[in-house]
Amino acid sequence: MEPKITPKLNIDKSLDKLDMQIIQAMMMDAEISYADLGKQFFVSGGTIHVRIKKLEELGIVQGKRLAVDLKVLGYDVIAFIGIYLEKSSLYDSVAEGLQKIPQIVRLNYTTGNYSMFAEIVCKDIQQLRFVLHDELQKIKGIERTETFISLEESFARNVRIV
Repeated sequence: MEPKITPKLNIDKSLDKLDMQIIQAMMMDAEISYADLGKQFFVSGGTIHVRIKKLEELGIVQGKRLAVDLKVLGYDVIAFIGIYLEKSSLYDSVAEGLQKIPQIVRLNYTTGNYSMFAEIVCKDIQQLRFVLHDELQKIKGIERTETFISLEESFARNVRIV
């Protein structure tokens, strides 16, 4: 698995104020129509469409996601796993193995105590146990893990960019 490298953009040259306003508005409400965005920023809906296409081509906008309350769907356990690697050079192969576990929704390569930090969403404690005991243990290169169960998510938000 190749590491994801995001090119550093010179924002002054690639993006203008309108681009940043569009990004911020769509981060707040991805369902807003291009026509409504155009009205909000005093440009045509076509201009918004062209700008969104440009942002997608630059890799800044990477699709649109639906926000779902997983608890309502029966996913009652959110946990975080600190992963210690046998050697840091094993990161890519371990990340590839972790990516195959569908309950892991986010993975970060970190500094500090852990080599990697993963977020996992499960229906119940039994599913969490299965992932920790049966799935993670199969991945070569993991020395040990520490699991933290989330009792409550107080808030989640996007960063304000404008």
